[in-house]
Amino acid sequence: MTAARVHTYFAVCPRGLEAALADELEAVGAESIRAENGGVAFAGTLATGYAANLHSRIASRVLWQVGRRGYVTEQHLYDATQEVRWQDLMSAQQTLRVDVTASRSPLTSLEFAMLRIKDGIVDKLRDRTGARPDIDRANPDVRVFAYLDERTVTLYVDFSGEPLFKRGWRADKGEAPLKENLAAGLLALSGWTPDVPLLDPFCGSGTIVIEAATIATRRAPGLARSFAFERLGNFERGAWRRIHEAAKAAVDLAAPTLIEGSDISTRVIEQARLNAGLAGLEPLLADGRLRLHARDARLAEPAAEHGMIIANPPYGEQSAPRSATVPKMMGEIGDRLKAAFPGWHAWFLTSDRALPRQMRLKETRKPVLYNGALECRFFRFELVDGTYRSGNRGVGC
Repeated sequence: MTAARVHTYFAVCPRGLEAALADELEAVGAESIRAENGGVAFAGTLATGYAANLHSRIASRVLWQVGRRGYVTEQHLYDATQEVRWQDLMSAQQTLRVDVTASRSPLTSLEFAMLRIKDGIVDKLRDRTGARPDIDRANPDVRVFAYLDERTVTLYVDFSGEPLFKRGWRADKGEAPLKENLAAGLLALSGWTPDVPLLDPFCGSGTIVIEAATIATRRAPGLARSFAFERLGNFERGAWRRIHEAAKAAVDLAAPTLIEGSDISTRVIEQARLNAGLAGLEPLLADGRLRLHARDARLAEPAAEHGMIIANPPYGEQSAPRSATVPKMMGEIGDRLKAAFPGWHAWFLTSDRALPRQMRLKETRKPVLYNGALECRFFRFELVDGTYRSGNRGVGC
């Protein structure tokens, strides 16, 4: 039997989560893994690329590298497209989109660079098939990404389609949402595991707690959606069927866990329940392993003796116009956590670097993450009864 061909990929992710993404890719059989700023390069078969799309909770998109060569002029970009067998990847009846990004490129117009790459692809297809594909910027069948550095052009075909944080269960985003892959990254960085009780006292439409519940039930994040690789000419249907069926068989809706989300808004809690149902989590809602209810965070109650709080509390950018009541509220919440949650660990994602001072807590870790373009800190606190002064010692994990 001929060994399956090994391909090169790049998985894009929110900045700050590259190491966690690398661990995910290793778990699905990726090789030659190399974390870079904003993503992870890796190698594997087509099946490895399929599995990365299906199972990665942290990646935003998986790109398949189909070409790479040096360039000086726009004509060299056109020449690079002629080295790819586009006729094996798509038909002239499918639609195409081309996107170009660059870092330190000597070319003066990325728009013209994009046009030359697009022309090269459609000319190659016309030469091989006698027809040219149409361009569709909104909903293309095949999307090509070109990345230009100072001397090299790399051509990628999108393996994902819709961004991977779109799990297929969200009916409504609610207010100030986290993307699902960032929520998964918070869970990974915190070290949370399904045997640890979890609380999000600012759960909104449920992103963090639903992501946690799908982890607990071993539900692959891409199980309810389709992917761009299914539309490519080299799609290996049998391999994909085996990977998808194995993921379906792995789901364990009886998994023991205790996950709780609360929010002061009854409306968003109703939305969170709807989202959880669409995510296939009705059995957990029914027997209380996933609890969603309306409650002011200042009245939070622990559901267990020890556990973890992970939340994205309101802060300036979420509270326009910025309100002086937010720091006061966070101080009251800090007091409540110290009084009611001794022995718990709390993690809060915020762009407000004054949050520890507002809550009168001393952070033990504060990794930098990005919520979109917004630079944030993911503060970790150890909760002890009474005042937690900055001179007290803390142990990070």
